[in-house]
Amino acid sequence: MTDKLSWIDDELKTLKDTGFYNSIRTLDSPQGAWLVVDGKKVLNFCSNNYLGLANHPRLVQAATEAMQKYGVGPGAVRSIAGTMSLHLQLEKRMAAFKKVEAAITFQSGFSANGATIPALVGKEDVIFSDALNHASIIDGSRLSGAKIIRFAHADPVDFEKQIQAAAGTYRRALMISDGVFSMDGDLAPLDKLVEIAERYDVMTMVDDAHGEGVVGEGGRGIVDHFHLHGRVDVEVGTFSKAFGVVGGVVAGNARIIEWLRQRGRPFLFSSAVTVPDTAACLAAVDLLEESTELVDRLWANARYFQAEMRRLGFDTGATQTPITPVMLGEVQLAREFSRRLFDEGLFAMALGFPTVPQGMARIRVMLSAAHSQSDLDQALGIFHKVGKDLGVLRG
Repeated sequence: MTDKLSWIDDELKTLKDTGFYNSIRTLDSPQGAWLVVDGKKVLNFCSNNYLGLANHPRLVQAATEAMQKYGVGPGAVRSIAGTMSLHLQLEKRMAAFKKVEAAITFQSGFSANGATIPALVGKEDVIFSDALNHASIIDGSRLSGAKIIRFAHADPVDFEKQIQAAAGTYRRALMISDGVFSMDGDLAPLDKLVEIAERYDVMTMVDDAHGEGVVGEGGRGIVDHFHLHGRVDVEVGTFSKAFGVVGGVVAGNARIIEWLRQRGRPFLFSSAVTVPDTAACLAAVDLLEESTELVDRLWANARYFQAEMRRLGFDTGATQTPITPVMLGEVQLAREFSRRLFDEGLFAMALGFPTVPQGMARIRVMLSAAHSQSDLDQALGIFHKVGKDLGVLRG
């Protein structure tokens, strides 16, 4: 009998031979500026913990107190017996925080996209999607059955050209873009995209996973950044990054939110978000509403680190946010660079194809409000040493 799974061995060998195999490291500490990774204490420039909330005492306390009162698991999907008062509180608070009519929460940002897109468009419809949109948008779009038309990355002119070319071929249309693009750190030109979409009666949706807690007033996101309140139909977000917890949220037009309660499949067919997660998310909203201190510190760290990296001679790409790509080109160089960084006490992962295009491999540095000035300076010294050792920096 032949081995019907031998093809997997062949594919894995190819990944290892070409340098594309991803060796996953293991953490044995709370998230923060420093981590214990594979038994070694290292500086953390790898996590999406933008505001340092993943181990914040108030979030831990809120989760603990909620478990003592409500238990741990919800025990059901939201539409049967899993909706708790905590879920409704979080949705009300997020709607107010985002300055929208209503909000609904999901198990993750990925499932939020998987719920929303198929609920809004189907086989008779079309999706205009930025060429560099996140995998969850791509998968949600495929699930919908709608025709997917890509427009050039962050290019309003090409977006309008694609609308005009598709005129008369669809029932409904939906424009989807990331707000902050997670690989390059650039912002979508959402103001221009929305203006065009309004001209052609196209619904608008933005995935603000890397924008919430980062851009806009007090971290209210890219819609707030561009002052587009009431003009974007759907904002999808996640609680797993700046909020420091886990879960997804869809905020926007109240009719869409109500429709998702009836037809959003992850809402209907997957268990509700757990009690401690929901309570911790509420605590994170409290902190963001009370002060902009953490957001301000994040941006101060980003401005300093990026300026110093460029002064050293590194290429930080087109970033407009604390996401800092260190462009290296080939994946083998990026992976070796990441290994050398780790050896020197800094954890920052290499990203290569298919996460980013061929020839555009990089180290993605994720800055946080949790980093101190000495953390940043130590990291700059390590990057400089490794860059010189590997010939990335000249002179």
